[in-house]
Amino acid sequence: MEEKIEQAYLYDFYGELLNERQRKIYEDFVFNDFSLGEIADEEGISRQGVHDMVKRCTRTLEEYERKLHLVEKFLSAKKKVEEIHRLAKDFRENHDDAVIEGIEQISNQILEEL
Repeated sequence: MEEKIEQAYLYDFYGELLNERQRKIYEDFVFNDFSLGEIADEEGISRQGVHDMVKRCTRTLEEYERKLHLVEKFLSAKKKVEEIHRLAKDFRENHDDAVIEGIEQISNQILEEL
């Protein structure tokens, strides 16, 4: 997965677990594309301090994911829902009852994972 997308997912799921200052610096660097120098000037800290904060936040978010697997579960469910959508389209076109069985299997997998 592309690093920026991965960072966005991690932040979406776990960002609220960072403190307010960490969130602001992480958002400015990752999402607002501010430079280390711009953030350092705004926050009154060194560029190295900003760099360290971003790295620490990234490690923290990754650690939450290692423990909770929320992003992994979300992406798995998303993939399965996309497959259900594809199968439903196939069913509309072909009226094949085997497609309904496939949809039921996938939906049962999703329910088991939740």
